[in-house]
Amino acid sequence: MKLKLLFVSNLFPDTAEPYRGLDNATVLHDLARTYDIRVVCPRPWLPLFTSLWPKSPRPVDAPFRPVYIRAPYLPKIGSLANHHLMASALHRPLAELHQQFPWDRVLGSWLFPDGWALQKVAARISPATPVSLIAQGSDVHSYLKSGLRRRAILSTLSKVQATITRSRSLAGLLAEAGASSEKLHPISNGVDTQRFHSNDRSKVRSELNIDLTETVLLFVGNFLPVKDPIRIVRHFQNLIALMPHRRLRLVMVGKGPLESEVDSLIQSAGLQDRIQRTGPLLANDVARWMRAADLLCMTSRNEGLPNVILEAQACGLPVLATAVGGLDELIDEPWKGLLTPLNDHAAWETAACQLIDQPLDRERIAALGSTRTWTATADAYRQVIESRL
Repeated sequence: MKLKLLFVSNLFPDTAEPYRGLDNATVLHDLARTYDIRVVCPRPWLPLFTSLWPKSPRPVDAPFRPVYIRAPYLPKIGSLANHHLMASALHRPLAELHQQFPWDRVLGSWLFPDGWALQKVAARISPATPVSLIAQGSDVHSYLKSGLRRRAILSTLSKVQATITRSRSLAGLLAEAGASSEKLHPISNGVDTQRFHSNDRSKVRSELNIDLTETVLLFVGNFLPVKDPIRIVRHFQNLIALMPHRRLRLVMVGKGPLESEVDSLIQSAGLQDRIQRTGPLLANDVARWMRAADLLCMTSRNEGLPNVILEAQACGLPVLATAVGGLDELIDEPWKGLLTPLNDHAAWETAACQLIDQPLDRERIAALGSTRTWTATADAYRQVIESRL
């Protein structure tokens, strides 16, 4: 008989937000091979604002029978109250669920307020049940800077069985803040290697109308200040001048609040024929561009351990990025790509010229990327969930 696993987090998809917490849903589907799983999703809710409700799951997630709960949320002063409000919102639904689904293990994602509230409520309902948490990224980078949230997070981590972190850098930040290193387990996300692979590159380039002589630079991300798509356009403009012997094309995949600024810069620089904006794409189409492109380009001002690099490496695509967050865990040797210091624009462009003129071994990169499956990630989760300190 399978063990019963309860998963609780606001980061879980619904039909209105199918990409919210998609990594959590993906790993749960693999964990379902060995656990019966139920999901409770407390969505932060401002009573004075309208929102689509009730929430409903994607058809693929229906077997988890997710329960979406309104958790009152206070902006700005939330550090004082949001974890208590979420605990209050969770208590009755979890108590009722426990009557019909007496869980053996509990897993939660997002340390504050979700993790704090889950640990409190689970301890009341089922004190002997092991609770593990997942640190996603911003719940560490941002919240450790707040004294109230920092204390709440560290108190919670001292009481749970284990904490999974998306990267070694997140584990390091939590350990430096005072969390027990023995309870911290870095596990990176997996990759859908059925979609992200290195096969048929020539065919895909032909389908996307990429000439054999073209060098394609690829940006995949939200058009947000932290991703700095404006800087990508400026770098590309300079690369055209630095490499007149190359036919360069920049493809930008994504959307966000900086779109109009990006478009204005492209227009003013006269780069409409050299920069292609695709808007957001489904995973299959992103994977096709990754197989076709010559270099994934990132100018992020902060990152955790982004899926986009894991996916690019599964496609054999080298990466050029700024040395921020956990990127040095993925680009730790020059055969995988290059990292340059944040704000050292000349170094970034010099590295781009090097990677364009001296292409890296795509097969070697793809061989590494193909090992990072979701099954391997789920197996690592199981070891943590089943561990007892």
